[in-house]
Amino acid sequence: MVALFEHLGVKNANIFCMSNIVDRPLWRWSELTKALHLPDVSGPNVLRVVADSRVVQPSDLFVALLGDPGPRFNPSDRSNVDGHNFALAAHKQGAVGALVHCPVEEPTHQLLVEETYAGLWQLGKAGRDRFQGDVVAITGSSGKTTAKCFIAAALDAYAPPGSYNNHIGVPLALANLPMQVTRGVFEIGTNHPGEIEPLCQLVNPDVAVLLNVHQAHLENFPSQQALRSEKISIFNGLQDKSKAISEDLVDLGFGLTFGLSNGAHAQVKAVEGDLMTLTFLGRPLSARVPGGGLHRANTVAAMLLVLHLLDVDLEQGINLEDTLVPSGRGNVHQVANIIVVDDSYNANPDSMKAAIRGFSHYAAKRKILLLGEMLELGELSQSAHLELMIELAFADQIYCVGEGMALLADEVGATWCENADEALLNLILKELDSGDAVLVKGSNRVFWQHGFVDRLLMKLQPSQQQCST
Repeated sequence: MVALFEHLGVKNANIFCMSNIVDRPLWRWSELTKALHLPDVSGPNVLRVVADSRVVQPSDLFVALLGDPGPRFNPSDRSNVDGHNFALAAHKQGAVGALVHCPVEEPTHQLLVEETYAGLWQLGKAGRDRFQGDVVAITGSSGKTTAKCFIAAALDAYAPPGSYNNHIGVPLALANLPMQVTRGVFEIGTNHPGEIEPLCQLVNPDVAVLLNVHQAHLENFPSQQALRSEKISIFNGLQDKSKAISEDLVDLGFGLTFGLSNGAHAQVKAVEGDLMTLTFLGRPLSARVPGGGLHRANTVAAMLLVLHLLDVDLEQGINLEDTLVPSGRGNVHQVANIIVVDDSYNANPDSMKAAIRGFSHYAAKRKILLLGEMLELGELSQSAHLELMIELAFADQIYCVGEGMALLADEVGATWCENADEALLNLILKELDSGDAVLVKGSNRVFWQHGFVDRLLMKLQPSQQQCST
């Protein structure tokens, strides 16, 4: 089932953490049969719903999905993987039941539906329908997972791990939403037109947040305006438009806004290190920015607006910890007196420029850039990569990875490599010296999916220690 979780963008198939909620099962079997419109038969209680046989634990329900979901959805890749072939393995690891569209040998208790993707969506809807607390939905070209972590921490809310934001991740996250919590936070992603609105209708949020609209996934959209329309469709699933939050640059004309403009309801005034000052609904406010940076300051501003709309004390969000920054989003590691900035989870032109600018301020003997290509930019790819030239003058050494970076490498005299493979890893290891700092930034499929930074840290020093995030 690895292929399915690559579609989710979830490293190492992160599993749902249900904290210490043990006073009742996540699902009783009768609740599952009712949600799926199946005959009411007796069966075991279920503590968790998973779609990856590798992470199954006792009392899980295993959902057998196909690697090719058909024309209804648009995964990054399609494969011949069939989850039904892993049902027995899931049973041996403790699964007490399986959601299937054809009978399997084990486990004994099976929920037989016409098609398992539709069945998963039914479970997701049932999970949301029975939940009585507040729900927040987040979308944007970048920063969704970071915003989810910030908001969930400030609200003490349930949130799924990793980036569960697509046709598998969102219903799976909702199916695991425990009724005992009072709030839930979910992210919604897209790489094709028409994906956000049905996911948002499934989440049915009380508050919806649009972080930004950058140049991302443009090869699948006819224009930047079409991408903007897709992003703002998150608000079509919002019954009360006053509960909309968006970056001021989007210019919705309704709801609350955050950003740098004078008209923003949460206006970021200054960011110094990990502290920010802002004008919040007309009054001055200070807050800590986990990980620092203007882009995260905007995220904190959006988070504070969420707290305001849900009548939560802002004190819960003004002193968040650095550990909330998810892996691969600018985390700083110090290994063998070398600084490694891991921003390898993903990249688009705006986030790439922001990461490079932030890195330029690091104090280091030498500053080394390891830049991966930015994918899914369509006709804008060449110009978008070349636009990075004006950001690179400070760098002592530049390595470019991927076909999209080839022309930039020629223009700036950088070392170019086709892939982030073992040869590149060895090249970087020979280059790095005590006192250096290196930034690793690129689209998800360049570095992140290959665990490049983890391998780099391990090679530098087996017992590496992350000093800050």
